[in-house]
Amino acid sequence: MNNIGVNMVEFSKSNWAFPDFSQKYRDTADIIIVERKRLLSILKSFYTHFIINKPDRSVLDLGCGDGIATYELLRIDSALNATLLDGSSSMLSRAKERLKRYDNCCFLCASFQDLLNRRIMPGDFDFIISSMAIHHLTTVEKAALFKTVYSHLNPGGYFLNMDVILSSSETLEQWYLQLWREWITEREAILKIDSHEHDDIIKRYKDNGDNNPDPLSTQLESLQTAGFIDVDCYYKYGIFAMYGGKKAE
Repeated sequence: MNNIGVNMVEFSKSNWAFPDFSQKYRDTADIIIVERKRLLSILKSFYTHFIINKPDRSVLDLGCGDGIATYELLRIDSALNATLLDGSSSMLSRAKERLKRYDNCCFLCASFQDLLNRRIMPGDFDFIISSMAIHHLTTVEKAALFKTVYSHLNPGGYFLNMDVILSSSETLEQWYLQLWREWITEREAILKIDSHEHDDIIKRYKDNGDNNPDPLSTQLESLQTAGFIDVDCYYKYGIFAMYGGKKAE
C-alpha cells in the first residue's frame, strides 16, 4: 500500500514543531483569524442544533491547538466526551491547561501523518471538528483524511472544518487577502495595538511552505466522494470558511 503521507510536510519539520511559533500563533489568533469569535459562535449553534440531543455525545478535535474549540463546546455541554489531538506537544499542554476543570477529556499527541499512515484514530465519534489545521495537507491528503473522518463518525454524525481556502480566481484572491489585511488593521485599532508586526502577514502566509489551501469547491467535492451528505459551506469571509457534512443515519 502506498504511504499517503509521502507528500506531506512532516510535522517535525514544520513551523508548528517549534514552541515559539505555536506561542506566537496563540498570542495573535484573535487578531489574525478573521471573525474568530463568530466562527466559534456558529460552531456552538451547529452543535446545539445537530448534536446536543444525542445520547453519550462525543467529539474529536483534530489539530486542536490550545483547545479553544472544544472548550467552547464544553461550556454549553459539560457532559460531552472530548478527545483532542495535535502534533504539537506545547499546544497540547496549553489545551490540557485550558480544559483542566473537565474530567471528560483525553489528549493524544499525534500528527495527521500518524492518522493517515498508522491508523490510530481513537474510536468513533458523533462530531469531528478541526480548526485552521487541514490546510496544511495536500489535495490528495485532504481527501484521504475526509475518508478517514467519515469512517470514524457514528451514523448521523457530523464533520465541521474551520479553515483557510484558496480562492477560485486570482482576482478574487487579491480582494480576499485585502479583506484579511483590513480586518487585522481594524482589530489592531480596536485593541489599541501600535505595531507593524502583521504588515507582512500576507507575504508570510503565501510564502509559508506549510500552507496548502485548496478551493472550497474541491474540498466539498472530496467530502461528497467520501460519502458525506448535506455537504455545504456554513460560513465564509474571504479566504476563511466553515464547511462540513453529515454521515447518513
